[in-house]
Amino acid sequence: MRVLGVDPGLTRCGVGVVEGVAGRPLTMIGVGVVRTPADAELGDRLVAIERGMERWLDEHSPGYVAVERVFAQHNVRTVMGTAQASAVAMLCAARRGIPVALHTPSEVKAAVTGSGRADKAQVGAMVTRLLRLDAPPKPADAADALALAICHIWRAPAQNRLQQAVAAHRTQAASGTSRTPRTLKGRTA
Repeated sequence: MRVLGVDPGLTRCGVGVVEGVAGRPLTMIGVGVVRTPADAELGDRLVAIERGMERWLDEHSPGYVAVERVFAQHNVRTVMGTAQASAVAMLCAARRGIPVALHTPSEVKAAVTGSGRADKAQVGAMVTRLLRLDAPPKPADAADALALAICHIWRAPAQNRLQQAVAAHRTQAASGTSRTPRTLKGRTA
């Protein structure tokens, strides 16, 4: 499985590609940051992020894109920029038919460090260890993007099985073939 992780941001949008399967050693394919000038117009910044995402998708052909889920912060301006960059990444993937998964920061931290409250240094250290790198990727946005990809590789198999089970249940319920427990001599079988 090849996953493009995206740590969205208007000024620095971290991107990282990891390949592997759960339970096996993972390989970093690429890591970087799509940057935009803080003094540029919002529309121009979003176009720059789109172009950067398109280059990463062209170059690495991921099968999945994992994006950090935007969460509430005190700084509304930061949340809006993060949400806009996130939407651009999701749009670029959707345009190509690439499945997108959203993971919260605490999910990602828990997946790679074991603690949903880990700090950036701990995440960077574990990404370095898990991908057998010489040093943590810089800036932290790049390390976070790799952590997102790792999180998705490790969590996707269980999430896919759950989604398939829910879909099968809905299909059965819609077709009227859903089974109810039979009773044998007053007992549920």
